Amino acid sequence: MKLLIKKGRVLDPGQKIDGVFDLLLAEGRIVDIQTEIRVETDRVVEASGLVVVPGFIDLHVHLREPGFEHKETIASGSRAAARGGFTTICCMPNTSPVADSVEIIKFIKEKARKEAVVNILPVAAVTVGQKGQELAPLEELAAAGAVAFSDDGQPVWNSALMRQAMERAASLGRLLIDHCEEKSLAAGGVIHEGQVSRNLNLPGIPAEAEEIMVARDLILARHNGWPVHLAHLSTAGSVALLDWARAEGVPVSAEVTPHHLLLTEELLLTRDPVYKVNPPLRTETDRRALLQALKSGLIEVIATDHAPHAEQEKALGLEKAPFGINGLETAVPSLLDRLVRTAELPLERLIQALTIAPARLLKLENKGRIKIGAEADLVLLDINGTTSVRREDLQSRSKNTPFLNTSFRGAVAMTIVGGKVVYPSEKDNKNIG
Repeated sequence: MKLLIKKGRVLDPGQKIDGVFDLLLAEGRIVDIQTEIRVETDRVVEASGLVVVPGFIDLHVHLREPGFEHKETIASGSRAAARGGFTTICCMPNTSPVADSVEIIKFIKEKARKEAVVNILPVAAVTVGQKGQELAPLEELAAAGAVAFSDDGQPVWNSALMRQAMERAASLGRLLIDHCEEKSLAAGGVIHEGQVSRNLNLPGIPAEAEEIMVARDLILARHNGWPVHLAHLSTAGSVALLDWARAEGVPVSAEVTPHHLLLTEELLLTRDPVYKVNPPLRTETDRRALLQALKSGLIEVIATDHAPHAEQEKALGLEKAPFGINGLETAVPSLLDRLVRTAELPLERLIQALTIAPARLLKLENKGRIKIGAEADLVLLDINGTTSVRREDLQSRSKNTPFLNTSFRGAVAMTIVGGKVVYPSEKDNKNIG
């Protein structure tokens, strides 16, 4: 199929492109980029007034399958990703059974091949059962298709084991993603330890629970030269440690979530479990430090940490409800509205953090870029459009988003994966071109 996108503002910070162009897509690839393309095609998309960017890549998604299909499935999660503009997502291994075996990695890949509308890349566990006691068969998992390793949801608490994991991941050329949490400090905590937790008389999760593990990982990386990726940073102290590490030449990368960029602990005064997430929402000082680090490039990547839960689980109340926010469908519209529109974050930096930055970390040579020969994974953004977050429109099985019944200025108008339009669907009333 040939698809022609005409007269959109093509914006790709990775390729240093920003101008009005036509794009021709054929056989799943970008085959031409010109100011004017005249050719017979199967479909023409008139993109005047829209911004055409590389498809977004999410390093950190929980798809819950196998084992927790009542929360999310590979199929439903992929539809949510498409609606949010994500064309490639990395699924975390805390499933049941844990993705610590070749069989589970192959199951995820085959299920995705049959049912997903976006690219699904499996992340394998670092340790067997994510128990932190012995390394999983990392070489076999990489050969089976795991693009990274993580025990996300659990830290690799044993420093000697973490050191071995870093060495093995480096030798395999795979990203090692660490959930930075010192469990003895965080144990029993419900929200950030601070004024709000004291007001609510709830056990807190102190900032140092994250920062101690960040420091450990940075020290290991500094002494041995093995890369490490820090998941969902949430504190100003973690940002300061990251800044120190960069000055020392430590091979480290980091991500931040939309909810940590936009929300703070004061929202927990409502006692609404929809705001309960791990790491917890922190202070305004922390939020601003994270935003500045993202803006400067100290934190390279935005990742959603999409963590869907069933409604009855989140209804258990603040102390008993599981941690997690549903993020795939709201990430881009919320960031466009609350950071780009307010001039707190340049549009180019937002696109960079969602495209070329994660593509480089994952060594995806033909994703996250608009260039001839690259995979035709693209998103058309309507910067002045409206996204209404309504329960009936959400593609995820779970609705645990703090933005339910909110409208944002900024919208994903179209998502294209491998040259095929996957959002909006054919049955949708929204049509472009």
